[in-house]
Amino acid sequence: MSIRRTIQKLIRDERGGETIEYALVLGLIIVVAIVIIGAVGTKVLARWTSTNSSL
Repeated sequence: MSIRRTIQKLIRDERGGETIEYALVLGLIIVVAIVIIGAVGTKVLARWTSTNSSL
């Protein structure tokens, strides 16, 4: 009977939901930042190389 009560308690517990939402939003922000840095970084490197070769 104690296992059944423990499972019922875990199902009803909503304290961790907010933390999970924040973690998902943070993960999404990190993924977007990596994509943007990768795209901009390539353009900056190309511009740097172009400027360096013209000198």
